[in-house]
Amino acid sequence: MKREYKNNDIFHVIENWAPKHLAYEWDNVGLQIGSYNKTVKKVMITLDVLESVVDEAIEKNIDLIIAHHPLLFNPVKRINLDTPQGRIIHKLLTNQITVYAAHTNLDAANGGVNDMLCDLLGIASREILTEVSSQKLYKIAVYVPTTHVDQVRSAMSENGAGHIGNYSHCTFQTNGQGTFKPLEGAAPYIGAENELEFVDEIKIETIVKEERITKVINGIIGAHPYEEVAYDIFPLKNQGETFGIGRIGTLSATMKLRDLCEHVKSTLDVPNMRVIGDLDKRVRKIAILGGSGEKYIHLARQKGADVYITGDMSFHVAQDAWQMGLPVIDAGHNIEKVMKQATKLFLEKELNKDWIEIITSETSTEPFQFI
Repeated sequence: MKREYKNNDIFHVIENWAPKHLAYEWDNVGLQIGSYNKTVKKVMITLDVLESVVDEAIEKNIDLIIAHHPLLFNPVKRINLDTPQGRIIHKLLTNQITVYAAHTNLDAANGGVNDMLCDLLGIASREILTEVSSQKLYKIAVYVPTTHVDQVRSAMSENGAGHIGNYSHCTFQTNGQGTFKPLEGAAPYIGAENELEFVDEIKIETIVKEERITKVINGIIGAHPYEEVAYDIFPLKNQGETFGIGRIGTLSATMKLRDLCEHVKSTLDVPNMRVIGDLDKRVRKIAILGGSGEKYIHLARQKGADVYITGDMSFHVAQDAWQMGLPVIDAGHNIEKVMKQATKLFLEKELNKDWIEIITSETSTEPFQFI
């Protein structure tokens, strides 16, 4: 039987990759306009939600637009149909098109926008440029009668517990004996009211990420036969996964800055760019941050970058980089369009392509021309 996807099903898939809590406080990610529960058959990925993009979505019968840059940043005080924003909102609502944004959370996610740029440019051995958050880890232990060990262990793993590196379903089990006395009003699965019961049980222990704890506990309770489930949660000092904005890594070989510029232009489809520094300087260690990354020039320099690739450098910050001897390639904000194809491939891998169609927008949202 063919499965029916709702918008919220797609949102969950994206948020498993780029959790919303990774977004900066000033950002506005997630549902922008539309419905969580509307059936979706056709999705379009775009960098920006401009009126021309919405017109494309209408023409192609799109149900859901997934954008990198949010349509709505600030509170909307009025919807004036004589303004571009008003017309966009009107068209989206009239045509029942939902808009969802994954912005700085997709920048910070592992495998997100900055890793996409590194993959294309051949930047390897990379690290996070500036950390946004570090994952907290917990140990969860639950006591289960021997008859239900497989069901409870599976429920824990299926809800996200037990992941260590490239391994899943990691648990440890200990045999023991549990005791309990059902009091008046209880409805015990095993035992009788006011009688002490001894039960052979197994203690299942595993590791769980903070954001998965509620789902894991709900899974345990759903699979466990007892009326009252006994479990423990312990905070761990183990280092969890770290997330951050920007990357710094190395090319396979050194090259002149002018050759790197040509490499960036051809690989990222950038017709022209601004460059700071000696074009004959040889570079290998690269810091990169898609979008506007000018406030991180000092960090890039501090971490030993030979050159910094980003967008939207303002005049005085560019002078600061120049004076400190940090070459900068301002490739423009539009290089983040790499997220379109990469997000399409990610969703196709996670979803059944026979049941949902995913395309990338063909509309350019680059506002600048070079003459």
